[in-house]
Amino acid sequence: MTGRNQTAITEFLLQGLPMESEQKNLFFALFLVMYVTTVLGNLLIIFLIRLDSQLHMPLYLFLSSLSFSDLCFSPVTMPKLLQNMQSQVPSISYTGCLTQMFFFMLFGDLESFLLVTIAYDRYVAICFPLHYTAIMSPKLCLALVALSWVLPTLDALLHTLLMARLCFCAGNVIPHFFCDMSALLKLFCSDTQVNELVIFIMEGLILVIPFLLIILSYARIGLSILKVPSARCIYKAFSTCGSNLAVVSLFYGTVIGLYLCPSTDNSTLKEMVIAMIYTMVTPMLNPFIYSLRNRDMKGALGNVFFKKKTSFSV
Repeated sequence: MTGRNQTAITEFLLQGLPMESEQKNLFFALFLVMYVTTVLGNLLIIFLIRLDSQLHMPLYLFLSSLSFSDLCFSPVTMPKLLQNMQSQVPSISYTGCLTQMFFFMLFGDLESFLLVTIAYDRYVAICFPLHYTAIMSPKLCLALVALSWVLPTLDALLHTLLMARLCFCAGNVIPHFFCDMSALLKLFCSDTQVNELVIFIMEGLILVIPFLLIILSYARIGLSILKVPSARCIYKAFSTCGSNLAVVSLFYGTVIGLYLCPSTDNSTLKEMVIAMIYTMVTPMLNPFIYSLRNRDMKGALGNVFFKKKTSFSV
């Protein structure tokens, strides 16, 4: 009986976002614009950092990695969401569902780790400016980026393998717009205690520890600034850390709102809103936050386009 239940389901139906049929075209256009903006914006960040030699430093290695992560994160859910909004049967295959879940967890966790590396870089730059080059060596930077990829990959792989061993018996309709892990667990008739325990432990470690490290880094930065309370130092620290704090607030603020303000009435709706912020809003806003609040990025943008304009005129 268990074997039949496990092999019978070859695809899932995604319930999608709760909206009226006449609103679908409007939201489809909105999501399409957000998706295109996300792709072009993050490509621009990577393009500028690669072309401008003045940006070949540790901070911008981490920022380009974050842009690459956002560039990969958005296509995990957005194309399928747009396709299903125009489809009469919003379905996804069993293999495609687990694949989508894997990459959603991978790039979601990856952003958390990359935000830690950026916070650590700013901590070293402000608190130990004379030793910055020695501490943030190329070897350490590459090790931090590699670790930021390896740990989320192992975590996502663990959850996917644990999910693949379970059997379905509660239908194939997922009350979400993508294959969310918590939504999938509701469809299993197998014992999910191991999965839930691993989720509690691993996601707690991957979210809580990076968040505490980020808070610690910026707290040390704040204490360092208070020791020399000059307007110049405060302005420099704010211009350096302001964009990073904005992204951290956006990323972790939604998580805190979800877990510290639980709601039994609209938990599914709240989960979908949080997921939309993860997959649509945050990847789209990151390039704007970094380019508009970062003087070096604005300078690189001007240099690249000014050089191209000059070369054409000559």
